[in-house]
Amino acid sequence: MSEDGLIYLMWSDLVGMARARGVPIGDYDSRLESGLGWANAGQAMTPFEHLADNPWGPVDEVRQIPDPETRFEIPADGVNPAIQAVICDSRPAPGEPWGACVRQFCRDAVADLKAETGLDLIAAFELEFLLEGDDFVPEAPFAFRAAAAQHGFLTGLEQMLAAAGVGPETVEPEYGRGQYEISCHPRAALKAADAALVSCEITREAARRHGLRASFSPKPTPNHVGNGCHIHLSLADSQGKNVTSDGAGPLGLGETAAQFCAGVLKHMEAVLAFTAPSPVSYHRLGPHHWSTGYRCIGLQNREAALRVMPGISRDLEKAAKGFNIEMRAADCTASPYLALGVLARAGLEGIRGEMALPPPAEIDPADMTEEEREKAGITPLPASLDAALEALKTDEVARAWFADDLYNSFISIKSWEADYARSTAPDQFFACYRHAY
Repeated sequence: MSEDGLIYLMWSDLVGMARARGVPIGDYDSRLESGLGWANAGQAMTPFEHLADNPWGPVDEVRQIPDPETRFEIPADGVNPAIQAVICDSRPAPGEPWGACVRQFCRDAVADLKAETGLDLIAAFELEFLLEGDDFVPEAPFAFRAAAAQHGFLTGLEQMLAAAGVGPETVEPEYGRGQYEISCHPRAALKAADAALVSCEITREAARRHGLRASFSPKPTPNHVGNGCHIHLSLADSQGKNVTSDGAGPLGLGETAAQFCAGVLKHMEAVLAFTAPSPVSYHRLGPHHWSTGYRCIGLQNREAALRVMPGISRDLEKAAKGFNIEMRAADCTASPYLALGVLARAGLEGIRGEMALPPPAEIDPADMTEEEREKAGITPLPASLDAALEALKTDEVARAWFADDLYNSFISIKSWEADYARSTAPDQFFACYRHAY
């Protein structure tokens, strides 16, 4: 890495944005202990030019302290200089955790899961985005020509991601016209969230270098196919073995994994406030959208909030290695750290309570009768951010997962966003989120 220029200290906030401040690379080592100051109230920024009501006001600041293991570089390309960055933890002082730091929230959640079960949470994100540009012409869904037309961008993106240490499993055209997707490799939860954050920012930079704009908004316009952020989860033992499946349990899930899923389903409405946390998220979610409208689990069912994905191999050991659970009701307006943290917390509640998994949805739940859904315990997901926030407020177990400052600031920000959506013309509303994300 070059020792000239700037390195950006970046961190994720409550609305899933990567904020940053730059320092000379030559001064980087001196920032490793104390980082940079940042007003506490900065954690209450909305996606736009607004600061929501918060517990701090103009008083107090935290330090954005780099985690050296996360340092990465986006290579130069002959026109654009290299960009160096590092992900930070927000701390009131070196070595002290801050209750409103989303990275610490994720770290604590998976540590508690590990302490009580001996299992690690492994995760991988699928990140969908829309490309736009003055000369951009969208091609047919999934089409080879959609890949070939943007081959320069896609290969450049892969090279940039690989250079940053977050090389993707796949980069591909998606269902929507102008829509593409990055599939990340599975990693331990905190590293998976880091990889998702970095992958989104590199995608935006790669698009900019090719005269394009990439948006991860869950619904860029009323007529566009929505962009999801599917989160794949598995449980690994101390030897790193995937123990999500035992081949004999419901849907092939092992007992602990089934309890984990039952906990996520039990708290799904509150979880949704963090995995689909913007007003525009609920224009994507809904029946018959392949983005899920119901709280349920199913085997390879893309209309279920939790989709069980068995590994594909004739070799049973290899198949077990690839077995995972996909959380489909999520998008990139979420902080990846909060999303994984609440999933870990909800899953741990299921394990603690030895919760039983409800019957699976074997067809599209929207095609079931109300009586069939009621018998299977399948209920509609919240249809708005207001409804998800109300579910969070009434879920006393979920409320206990959060420090007061994080919880109160999150509710304040998201209530402001819900009010903003109600008071803004639809065209402006969609355009603002398309630009912000």
